[in-house]
Amino acid sequence: MRNSMQRSLKVLIAASVMMAGASYAAEQAASVDALLRLVKSAKINESKEHKQREQEFVGAKSEQQSLLSSAKAEKSAQERKSEQLEKTFADNEISLEEQNKLLQRRLGTLKELFGHLTSTAGDAVATMEQSIVSAQFPGRTEQLQELIDKMSSNTKLPKLAEIEGLWFEIHREMMESGKVVRFPSEVISASGEKSTQEVVRIGSFNLIADGNYLMYEPTGGVLSELPRQPGGSIVKAAKNLQSSSEGFVRTGIDPTGPSGGGLLKALIDTPTLMEKWHQGKEIGYIISAVGAVAILLALWRFIVLSGISRKISAQLKADQANDNNPLGRVLLVAEQNAGLNAESMELKLHEAILKERPKIEFGVNLLKIIAMVAPLGGLLGTVTGMIVVFQQITVFGAGDPKMMAGGISQALVTTVLGLVVAIPTVLMHTWVNGYAQRILHIMEEQSVGIVAEKAERS
Repeated sequence: MRNSMQRSLKVLIAASVMMAGASYAAEQAASVDALLRLVKSAKINESKEHKQREQEFVGAKSEQQSLLSSAKAEKSAQERKSEQLEKTFADNEISLEEQNKLLQRRLGTLKELFGHLTSTAGDAVATMEQSIVSAQFPGRTEQLQELIDKMSSNTKLPKLAEIEGLWFEIHREMMESGKVVRFPSEVISASGEKSTQEVVRIGSFNLIADGNYLMYEPTGGVLSELPRQPGGSIVKAAKNLQSSSEGFVRTGIDPTGPSGGGLLKALIDTPTLMEKWHQGKEIGYIISAVGAVAILLALWRFIVLSGISRKISAQLKADQANDNNPLGRVLLVAEQNAGLNAESMELKLHEAILKERPKIEFGVNLLKIIAMVAPLGGLLGTVTGMIVVFQQITVFGAGDPKMMAGGISQALVTTVLGLVVAIPTVLMHTWVNGYAQRILHIMEEQSVGIVAEKAERS
C-alpha cells in the first residue's frame, strides 16, 4: 500500500515536470528535434532529483527510528526512577512517623509547657500591638512572634534566652503602664504636617504632645493628634503636665483602653452646644431669631417702663402736674376740665387713660405671642426631622440604629429650641406686663380719686 502510494506520487511529479518542461520547451525550441532533446534532458534531471529525494527520505526514516528508540529508552529509565522515588518516599514517611513518635516521647512535659508559652506569648503580642507603650518601644513583638513560630514548629526548639525574653517583655509592659515618661517621636498634626516632638506617655492610657492628646495607630505605629481636643480645662491640664518637671500634676486620663481610650474618643465626638444648635437648621435658626427678638423687646420695654415708673413716682410726690409722664398728662386733663361734673370728669379721665394705655402696653402682647408660637415652631421642626428620618429608613433600612438615633436627635433639637425660647419669654412677658399693669393701676387709682373728690364737692 505504501509502495503504491509512493509510485503514484512519483508519476504525478513526473507528469507535472514534463508538462512544465514541455511548455517551457515549446516557448524556447525552434524545431522538433530541439524539443525532443529538451524533453530528454528534463527527464534525466528529473530522475536524478527523484533518486536524491528517495535517499533523503530513507535517511530521515532511519533517524526517526533512532529517535523513537531513544525516547522509549528514556521512558523506561524514568519509570524505573519513579518507582525508586516512590519507594524512597514511602520509607521516608515511615521514618518520619517514627521520628515524630520519638520527638513526642522526648518532649514529654515540654509539650504542655510550650502550649502554655504559646498561649501566653499570643496574648502578650495582642496586648502589646495595641498598647501605646509600643509607640516608645517599636518592634518588640517581632521576637515574641519568632518564639511562637518555634514553639509551634516540629523542627525547631526555642532557646532559653527567647523564653526569658517573653518574661522580660511582659514585666516591662507592667512596669511601663505605671510610669509617666517623655520620648521623642514623629507626630502628625491635625492639619497633616509631620514633625518630631516631645511626647509624654501617661502609663498605658494617653499620649500628649504640645499639650494636645494623641491617637496611636497600631498597624503603622503612627502618632497623630486627635481631630478634636476635649474641653479647655482638660487641655490646659495636659499642657501643665508636659511643662512640669517634677511633683504631682492634676491631669485627665482615659482609663478605658490601651490604645488611647474609647471614652476620650466618644467625648470629643459629642457635639458641642453650637453644633447642636446648627443641627436645628432653618427652623432652628428662625426660632433662635424669634427668641432674640423677644429678649431685646423685653429688655427695651423693661427700660422704658422703668423710666415711666420712676417719673410716675416723682409725679405722686409733686404738687403740680407734669406732662413728661402718663399720670401727669392725666392730671393735666383733670385740671383743664375742672368745671365739669363728676360723671363728665370720669369720662374725660377714662379717655385720657385709654390714650396712654397703648404706649404703656406696647410689645406685651407680642411677647405673649412669641411664647405661644416658639413651641409650635419646635414641633414643626421635629415633625419635618422625623419625616427625613423615615425617608432614610426607607432608603437605607433600619439596620443602623446609630444613624436613626442621630436623625431623631437632630429632629428633637428644634423642640428644645422652642422650649428654650418659650420658657424665658413667658417669664419676661409676666415681668414686663407686671410693670405695665402697675403703672395703669396707679393712673386708674388717681383718676378714681379725682372723680370721688369731685363728687364729694358737688
